[in-house]
Amino acid sequence: MKHIYYDYGKEELLKNGPKLSVIVMEDNAAVFQSMAQEMTEEIRKNNLQGKRTVFICPVGPVGQYPYFVNTINQEEISLKNVWFINMDEYLDDEKNWVSTEHPLSFRGFMQKNVYGKIKKELLMPEEQRVFPNPKNLEYIPQLIEELGGVDICFGGVGINGHVAFNEADPDLTKEEFLNQKTRILEITKETRAANAIGDFNGALEDMPRCCVTIGMYEISHSKRIRLACFRNWHRAVVRRAAYGKATSDFPISLLTGHPDINIKITEFVAGLEGQE
Repeated sequence: MKHIYYDYGKEELLKNGPKLSVIVMEDNAAVFQSMAQEMTEEIRKNNLQGKRTVFICPVGPVGQYPYFVNTINQEEISLKNVWFINMDEYLDDEKNWVSTEHPLSFRGFMQKNVYGKIKKELLMPEEQRVFPNPKNLEYIPQLIEELGGVDICFGGVGINGHVAFNEADPDLTKEEFLNQKTRILEITKETRAANAIGDFNGALEDMPRCCVTIGMYEISHSKRIRLACFRNWHRAVVRRAAYGKATSDFPISLLTGHPDINIKITEFVAGLEGQE
């Protein structure tokens, strides 16, 4: 069965009634700069009001972080009352975090490229840099409740529609899928292949097979959700998210009813020209 929405050009994509807000920006840099700007503006606003800021943050996309770090350092914006809750982390075969020295470690990435580059006098305490822990799966849902909720969940969308590592599961009802919280799970072969190509030089045999991830429950209960799509195959992902059925076989489709969600995409993703 051919789905007509995969043939939508930019104009049709935006005007045929997408189920969530699709924002087209010039290129990758514009998308990442916009994400970083929204992060810093939220922190500034909350700092002025004496409020904490709580983000769910990805390692993928990551292009926003250099802009974010530069702005924080140049404008000397304090992160002392900011919480970064990272979405996920790869696990080894014993279901432990991979080492921070592993080339795919999200913890290692954040330390090297974000926390390690922010001026120490501006950086939040280490306990406010949170990753889902396979040894304490209840911690993040409880923490979010104690903090009063998540201000903004930032992220990307995987090739099977997953957000964080919430892989497609057609055996679950929509309600069951959305009620899943932080957990350990096996990564699907499609995601392992896509991530091996994008992040690991195609070394599929050495890709981790398991991960720990926050759940769709935590994501869907965030006050705002901001997603970015900029890869070649995001052309199909965005069109299915915007026009496909809501199903646990394509997790992002279950978020289209959220009151404040958008996807920022590039002109390349919006168009269909340039395909070989």
